Amino acid sequence: MAIACPVCEAPETRFFMVVKERDSQRQYQRCERCQCTFLLPEQRLPASLEKAEYDQHENEPGDSGYRRFLSRLADPLLARLPAAARGLDFGCGPGPALAAMLREAGHPMALYDPYFAPDTAPLAQQWDFITCTEVVEHLYQPASVFRQLDQLLAPGGWLGIMTCLQTDDARFANWHYRRDPTHVVFYREQTLRYLAGQLGWECEFPARNVALFQKPALALAGTLNTV
Repeated sequence: MAIACPVCEAPETRFFMVVKERDSQRQYQRCERCQCTFLLPEQRLPASLEKAEYDQHENEPGDSGYRRFLSRLADPLLARLPAAARGLDFGCGPGPALAAMLREAGHPMALYDPYFAPDTAPLAQQWDFITCTEVVEHLYQPASVFRQLDQLLAPGGWLGIMTCLQTDDARFANWHYRRDPTHVVFYREQTLRYLAGQLGWECEFPARNVALFQKPALALAGTLNTV
């Protein structure tokens, strides 16, 4: 049976790898069109176990080490934002440190997270910028979420994404990022450039594992090519 790509919605993907775990094995597919790698949907964690994994994260807003980590996205994004731009931290998690950093820099921030900030009111507005740090690798339906982000961005707005980009197939099985059971989709730089092209965004990589996208000021919102 053909397995569609969850990122670009190509109708078929190819087998990539089976990784044997202690008490199970996990199968991954590769999309030839956008070059993403993803876990078979039926092997994802149940929602209750996924939430339990997130509850173990210790990402406190005041943690200086965590703030240094987030500054790889915050610094280049802040250099591009006008004063008092309004932002949404999409998938903020239990400790929205990045939102705190951006507020401190003078930008009003809203939060959304299906587990930790489930109020959907921010999803009914448009924003000057959106941040997604350590989020897109968790998405079950990234194509629809990227379309949603396009709708949430005001014309000329910025989207900042941080995720560990996959570069080396030979190291994939033992890669620390793959071993997190909540990580189900893995992107390459080519994947994010493909999505940007389909949505009509500009794309740049100002730091390792950081992508910044800008929605055109006047163009119509893009749609992913599903042909």
